[in-house]
Amino acid sequence: MTFTSRTPRVVAARKLQRRKDRDQAGRFLAEGPQAVREALAAGVVLELFGTGDGLSRHAELAAEAPVVSPIDDDGLASLAETVNPQGLVAVCEQVDVPIHEALAKQPRLVAVVAEIRDPGNAGTILRTADAAGAEAVIFAGDAVDPYNGKCVRASAGSLFHVDVVRAPLDVVPELTAAGLQVLATSGYGADDLDSLADDGVLAAPTAWMFGSEAHGLPASVLEEADRRVRVPIYGGAESLNLAAAAAVCLYASARAQR
Repeated sequence: MTFTSRTPRVVAARKLQRRKDRDQAGRFLAEGPQAVREALAAGVVLELFGTGDGLSRHAELAAEAPVVSPIDDDGLASLAETVNPQGLVAVCEQVDVPIHEALAKQPRLVAVVAEIRDPGNAGTILRTADAAGAEAVIFAGDAVDPYNGKCVRASAGSLFHVDVVRAPLDVVPELTAAGLQVLATSGYGADDLDSLADDGVLAAPTAWMFGSEAHGLPASVLEEADRRVRVPIYGGAESLNLAAAAAVCLYASARAQR
């Protein structure tokens, strides 16, 4: 049997494109072979939808899935959010953990995205944090849903490699209690990133806090942080893209800690 866009299981899966339904079900969609491969490795795939071509090209992934549901091209297109889907979409269990559980592991590097609304930026920061060796990424306050389709794709599988946490905006006390220095990024910060690196400050266990590209971090967060840090601009650019600034900061810490 080949499913179509009208098959009840496909209709139910399509609802996971909406945040409200994802939160109610505790599930989300992972699209494409890379995301499916990482989700399978994490053991969170519940069902794999695939076109005939997708399942034949990625037979090794189909062999690992607990349930494989063949689907026609139109049916898969109704689940996919990309213009040219790659033939596979998996229904997965959400993977986020409570903040106390993540911090109990005594991480040395944590990224906090506070009220960031852009899913592409959030997913890219997730991927960068993973690459830099961060153990956790915290989505704080009214931040984008980490299971938003664009965020999942931008994370390129890193969603399954780090502890993903959803928490209230006021996370600084818990970060401090866990032994992390809290560094808040700000274009007007009193501390310069290069100076902190030169002074050895970045070698300590650190939580980096990043705010939205449009508004930055809320004043309450800036006040609670141990330091307010700016990335130096040496050329004529007004500022860095949020994800680029996060990469610079996280890798500065990663280098110092190693």
